[in-house]
Amino acid sequence: MSNKKADLAGPGIGTYEDVAKVLPQNYTSVLNKKDTQKALFRGKRFIMDELNKALNLFTVEVPLIVDENSGVNDYLDRDGSRTPVSFYIKNDHEKNPIHAQVVQAATKWKRVALKQFDCALGEGINTDMRAVRKDYFLDHDHSAYVDQWDWERVMSAEQRNLDFLKDIVRKIWRVFTDAEDYLRREFPALNRTDVPPLPRELTFIHAEDILAMYPDLPRQERETRLVQEHPAVFIIGIGAELADGYPHELRAPDYDDWVTPTTTEDGQPRHGLNGDILVWNPVTKRRHELSSMGIRVNAETLRQQLTITGQLDFLELPYHQAIINNELPLSVGGGIGQSRLMMLLLQKAHIGEVSVTVWPQVLKDIGAERNIHVLE
Repeated sequence: MSNKKADLAGPGIGTYEDVAKVLPQNYTSVLNKKDTQKALFRGKRFIMDELNKALNLFTVEVPLIVDENSGVNDYLDRDGSRTPVSFYIKNDHEKNPIHAQVVQAATKWKRVALKQFDCALGEGINTDMRAVRKDYFLDHDHSAYVDQWDWERVMSAEQRNLDFLKDIVRKIWRVFTDAEDYLRREFPALNRTDVPPLPRELTFIHAEDILAMYPDLPRQERETRLVQEHPAVFIIGIGAELADGYPHELRAPDYDDWVTPTTTEDGQPRHGLNGDILVWNPVTKRRHELSSMGIRVNAETLRQQLTITGQLDFLELPYHQAIINNELPLSVGGGIGQSRLMMLLLQKAHIGEVSVTVWPQVLKDIGAERNIHVLE
């Protein structure tokens, strides 16, 4: 059980000795650095446009920094292990200062933005979100610099159910597979026999059922075993306590709904209206997370989740007050890792091959030994 508890602490492999063991030994990028950049931006444009069409979204500006007192920054989890970069803006000789934070994701800001942009039922927004997550362990697919398509869409109370969420997820998955088809047409070198195309359909499975399949394994090992059998999955119900006393993964209590009761197709009781898309990465031969999304909390489930996590003091913040007072639209939304997805579609071994950021020398040295060279 200690391994299960440790697995909740945050993403990443854990040590560079472990990283050295898992990175591919005989790696050659099928695209050179110039063609990688061409493919990267063609792919990103394709995905952004197709997401907007599939989900009825329009693209809006998104903040890089927010006011600390607004409550809209994303805290990613609920154990306090991942905190945002904060700084003080003196402004006007400190007569009107601002305590600012760099966003970790635009999860909560987007819901406020739906109201700001007068989005109607079934209409939503998409963003080219950039963030800093300083508390990540930096490995081959976790970076301190994060880029996401952060999207949000207005929904009705009647749509707060798993069938609606699954329909949204399928539309997003279709965009991913269409993007892969497009890139393989445009860059034929990507058509490799040892890297099969993505499955056309996702497997939907609840976190409770994965635990029942692998009861003695911690979360990341359960996910690895699962995607080896089912190479593209959507894991439902992430955040609430499972039968072993641990959540599948820690989730913040103030955006996704992970407590609403649901039932399986055969009538088994479950919970949660959120989940993650994970795939098997044939290049790294590891589990690979692409997207986290969910139906957002309403006034009732926000209060319930904050009670569970012991964070009812959040209700004093403007964002949380707006939900409690039903001043924000009901919504569904998510984040899609841009570099994480492009790393997969362009068959890269390291996220640093498609994203420019900082890496420790030890990681660059481990990569160089395996012919993996990050952008600088």
